[in-house]
Amino acid sequence: MARRKKKQVKDETIVDIVEAKETAQDYFERNKVLVLAIVGALVVIIGGYLFYDLLVKTPNEESAKEAMYRAEEQFARDSFALALENPGAGFDGFLDIIDNYPGTSASNLAKYYSGISYLNLGRYEAAIEFLEDFSPGGEVTPIMKFGALGDAYSETGDLDKALSMYKKATDTDNSFLTPYYLKKYGLLAEKQGDSGSAQNAYNRIKDEYPESAEAQDIEKYIAGVQ
Repeated sequence: MARRKKKQVKDETIVDIVEAKETAQDYFERNKVLVLAIVGALVVIIGGYLFYDLLVKTPNEESAKEAMYRAEEQFARDSFALALENPGAGFDGFLDIIDNYPGTSASNLAKYYSGISYLNLGRYEAAIEFLEDFSPGGEVTPIMKFGALGDAYSETGDLDKALSMYKKATDTDNSFLTPYYLKKYGLLAEKQGDSGSAQNAYNRIKDEYPESAEAQDIEKYIAGVQ
């Protein structure tokens, strides 16, 4: 009895597999054109991506890096206007890098450089536009982006937005940048009348970053909001 039941189950399983196979074949026959079109489209998409990545994107990355070095030199010299548009010797400025090499990491980095350049030139709305468009990676560049945005929004008078940017910059753990922006956050929170948030920021500098430059006189700031 047990053997017959086992054989029956096995037979039913084989029937199910055969029926499934026949169903798939039947579906393919009825929808052959659609299936082949979908497969063909996937091949084109994947092939196009590989073509772009290997033959277009990689050379563009190298070209963009080579084109940008003169603009970076001008940036390092605080020649921000030249870095943006005319670094000299026929090289592209950051704005041209963004336009001429879209989708590259160099173009993305040029957005950060452009934002900082405009920030130093006092063109705060332009600084915000480029910094917001910059996509940071790793642990340090997000702090730099949000901290600079905090500075830019503060200069435009949008202090609430500036506070939110400084807050994002301080949701980190970097021994140099975090206490720097914690102090900026605390000072702006004080200005906004939020002494509790200011005190929390100052205490965090004292407790978590006692070796930082900001910690050296932080006690007087804590006393000022108590």
